[in-house]
Amino acid sequence: MTRNYKLLGDCRLLPFALIVALFFLWGVANNLNDVLIAHFKKLFTLTDLQAGLVQSAFYLGYFCLAIPAALFMRAYGYRAAVLLGLILYAAGALLFWPAAAAQSYPFFLLALFVIASGLGFLETSANPLISRLGPPESASLRLNLAQAFNPLGSISGILIGSQFILSGIAMDPARLAHMSPQAIEAWRASEAGAVQAPYLVIGVAVLAWALLIRLVRFPPIATERDVEEGIGALDDFRALAREHGLLLGILAQFFYVGAQVGVWSFLIRYCQVAVPGTGEHRAALYLTASLVLFMLGRFAGTFLMARLAPLRLLSAFAAAGALLCLFAAVAGGEAGITALVGASFFMSIMYPTIFAESVAGLGPRTKSASALLVMAIVGGAVIPAVMGAVSDAAGSIVRAMIVPCLCFLVVLVFGLRRAARTP
Repeated sequence: MTRNYKLLGDCRLLPFALIVALFFLWGVANNLNDVLIAHFKKLFTLTDLQAGLVQSAFYLGYFCLAIPAALFMRAYGYRAAVLLGLILYAAGALLFWPAAAAQSYPFFLLALFVIASGLGFLETSANPLISRLGPPESASLRLNLAQAFNPLGSISGILIGSQFILSGIAMDPARLAHMSPQAIEAWRASEAGAVQAPYLVIGVAVLAWALLIRLVRFPPIATERDVEEGIGALDDFRALAREHGLLLGILAQFFYVGAQVGVWSFLIRYCQVAVPGTGEHRAALYLTASLVLFMLGRFAGTFLMARLAPLRLLSAFAAAGALLCLFAAVAGGEAGITALVGASFFMSIMYPTIFAESVAGLGPRTKSASALLVMAIVGGAVIPAVMGAVSDAAGSIVRAMIVPCLCFLVVLVFGLRRAARTP
């Protein structure tokens, strides 16, 4: 253990700390969306399908920018990709101010797409940069430490949203019908304006962080142009198309991210439907509890992987997640809420385990495979929209939890099949 800490200490600590903070920053952005869905649904009187477009716009940014980000990183280096990602992130956050002034849902969706485009650059560049900011033998230690800050950012995003965006004022059609047009307009302006200050602060903070990264001296590995080991070569993708294990991993990642985003996106809505009268702030506390369990699951999963094969543990967690979502879809009520909150514990190890097991043994094609796995995050755009459509058709978001149940079954199939092929 002492040797591991020494190896961590050998890395450039200030550049390392600046890049680790990025994991926190994109955690904030990701989970503020879960609050925005509830907020926009009320503000713009949206159906569940329309509200799910928040995540669709967001995760399409990841899908569209994963390979361009990888190619940009190849041409200009890791730090340049990080800086561009932060600039896009800040630009999207600052666009919330005019979007709120216009009270335009499509304008908000555009701002979210720009934020996600920046996060696509950050995720594609920050992970490999962390692994190379120090000795190779301690790369896993550094990556695990960095990943631990992501759920902390997620929890912070929920707390920011619940405290500064959600008003706690419920408006149903009957109440709106008894309000004058002037009163309705004043209420809408107040609700839309609630997002302006938080996103302005986020945008300014992100720009300040970009300035710090630009001014601090990084080791040469962060700025060199890696033309020999580029990502996205056509021959790489042709070869990877024949890697059935990778293709199954991309499919599993698509459905896992979709399930995670779907459960968290609609948890506030689920609470309000499953237990009528549940306020926005109380429902947001359940979401915070989910993220705490998710973080604890990461630590518990890491501990268990020292004793159990990762793929078998992944399979067990996927089966548990599927059962809990099925129970939530059938039971509803407080029991259903508890089941959904508990499912977050079992989601914790899925993304990194699917990622690691999918690229195992790919050698020099690992970078190209990684770009494809980042693109699979588009599942977060598709599955919440599907859940919204199921909710609208069934007349209840409770029944829509059958969708993440089916998604976790895909992850289960991936875990079992890869485990059967692993000696």
